[in-house]
Amino acid sequence: MDAPTAWHRLCDLIDDDEHLWPGVEAALRTSDDPWEALIGGLDDAGALAYLDTADTGMELTDALAQLPRVFALQPDLDEVTDTDDLGAAIRAADSVLASAQLRLVELEESDANARALVVVPADTLAELERLAASVDHPLLLPH
Repeated sequence: MDAPTAWHRLCDLIDDDEHLWPGVEAALRTSDDPWEALIGGLDDAGALAYLDTADTGMELTDALAQLPRVFALQPDLDEVTDTDDLGAAIRAADSVLASAQLRLVELEESDANARALVVVPADTLAELERLAASVDHPLLLPH
């Protein structure tokens, strides 16, 4: 699969916002970074939970509740809220979302103090991982 096709498929699987792929495609045609365009597009679409590494489960819960896939689901995130460690909160949130066939994945972020999270359908995870790796930006899964 060529790079533009991989990027297009990656965009389609991560989020269904109609403006996501055109922004990434424009970055591919210029000297802009398509990964930054993807993250920016997800943020513009309201599909990205962007957190600071010092945040807690409370901030994660607040951020997740705003994401369209989580908002539609209205999951019980109490166990996430009660966690002070962001890594543990991310794992707890992923567990809650997995019961609804969704997964929480982290997108590689250039800022070491930031966490960029997106919720994706669980059945697309393997293909998303493969595509992200093919464009040299592996997804980070909660562990």
